[in-house]
Amino acid sequence: MGSAPSPLPSAHGTPTETVSAQVGSAVRPPLPVKMVVAGGFGVGKTTAVAAVSEIEPLTTEASITEVAAGIDDVSLTPNKTTTTVAMDFGCLTLDPTLKLYLFGTPGQDRFGFMWDDVTEGALGALVVVDSRRLDDCFPAVDYFERKGMPFAVAVNTFDGDLTHPLDAVREALDVAEEVPVLCFDARDSGSVRDSLVIVLEHALARAVAAA
Repeated sequence: MGSAPSPLPSAHGTPTETVSAQVGSAVRPPLPVKMVVAGGFGVGKTTAVAAVSEIEPLTTEASITEVAAGIDDVSLTPNKTTTTVAMDFGCLTLDPTLKLYLFGTPGQDRFGFMWDDVTEGALGALVVVDSRRLDDCFPAVDYFERKGMPFAVAVNTFDGDLTHPLDAVREALDVAEEVPVLCFDARDSGSVRDSLVIVLEHALARAVAAA
């Protein structure tokens, strides 16, 4: 018997070369990056995650009862009828190489024990602030400063109103000079996306400086 014929060449090379080329040029999935959206009660965390997420966001909202209303200050958010009791979750593909997985923390102090689990493995955090009640965001700022996690402060412009200038917010919160302080609209997907990019850039800059 004669030897087996050699594979016929093709316009794209031998079959082995063709498969190798296809494998080598395969599009890799985007790099997953965990990001946290944090802040006090009713500042717009759930709204921000929902506005920017490319999937139906997972929320753990519960109705605000009369007992809870007596604990949580709803005077500045009279239309708020629910509150996050565990976390919010959504995702956003920034480009073909990078995908953000967003985890929103509960805002009330009584759910603070969950923060370590929610923030585990996160690259950075967006701390959402209502400038009408800055005291509510101090615990979030203190938490990320103690944890050493990169974060940015995002002042939610409710109805387009910035109650205090950003310089005044920075001074009141006493955050480090390198911490970005910006304003955004939690209802606008583009505004939320830009804010998350700022957190990402800040985290990368810190990593480069520490290398």
